[in-house]
Amino acid sequence: SDPAHQQDYTPNVDPYGFERSEDFDYESYEELMSEYLAVLTRRSIKWSKLLKGKNKVQKNVKLKRYVRKGIPNEHRALIWMAASGAQEKLEKNPGYYQSLIEAQHDRKLVETICTDLNRTFPDNVQFRKTSNPCLQKALYNVLLAYGHHNPTVGYCQVIPLKTGSLNSYGMNFIAGYLLIITKDEEKSFWLMDALLGRILPDYYSPAMLGLKTDQEVLGELVKVKIPRVWQTMLDHNVMWTLVVSRWFICLYIDVLPVETVLRIWDCLFYEGSKILFRVALTLIHHNEALIQQAQSLPDVCQSFKQITHGPFVDECHTFMQKIFTEPGSLSMATLTKLRETCRYRIIAEES
Repeated sequence: SDPAHQQDYTPNVDPYGFERSEDFDYESYEELMSEYLAVLTRRSIKWSKLLKGKNKVQKNVKLKRYVRKGIPNEHRALIWMAASGAQEKLEKNPGYYQSLIEAQHDRKLVETICTDLNRTFPDNVQFRKTSNPCLQKALYNVLLAYGHHNPTVGYCQVIPLKTGSLNSYGMNFIAGYLLIITKDEEKSFWLMDALLGRILPDYYSPAMLGLKTDQEVLGELVKVKIPRVWQTMLDHNVMWTLVVSRWFICLYIDVLPVETVLRIWDCLFYEGSKILFRVALTLIHHNEALIQQAQSLPDVCQSFKQITHGPFVDECHTFMQKIFTEPGSLSMATLTKLRETCRYRIIAEES
């Protein structure tokens, strides 16, 4: 990226523009990154050989293996677009994104989006009005276009369970992340379309049935794979939505460290929504003993907050290897069956 753009970044800001907390441990970060950079360099060389300067890829076993080991940042937009089907949609609909932006806008949609612009990544320098370029305008455009493209979803504001918190989590955070990586509005729009239209079933529709279903599905998977944790949840009467809704709504943004989230998204765009369960099951399985120590509902909630921090999730390369081994087998067929059961149960309870 251009040097002028680089000047805004100070040492206490990460490569993606996020400010680091005051208690950020630079020493262990340096140690971690020196190891991870060696991995990244090796991967980069392999990716360059694979792509040979082409901007087309074919999905196959080798590519899947490469994606699981991490996509270098410079190729992320390309691979996400290709793997998710977004590239194909973009090419089949030339000028479509632009036409959505230029269309007559729904006033209510505009108001809702504008309310959220300042709340999106307040800790990221690229989203500040003083920043050049400022990603707020691009974010507004992507959300507006998507709201018109998919009117049943529109712009869905998800107010978090934590009362008193100003952030509404959801589509704004996802669009923001896509812009940070692709630096391209139209690509971000089509990636949103891939995520919300195909990869995630019904997460952001007004009833959020897909989201509620997947939280229950996670519960069912835990019941089978990590029964002691399931029992702890039952003993303290903790609903899954209380501890994991943000994991699913935000696709781990603001839950796990940036590098780890990006590695999860690499696989999410390639392999689909079951990756979200692999991550959740790995976090829970790895911290089974800690969760079981909980003596009350607040204790359980606290332990679920705790398990998304620390060396286990910071070391994204090892963590990503773990998500494909620790939870054991998880087929799409199993998920589909569980989704049907849970969905039916939720509809019955709500009617």
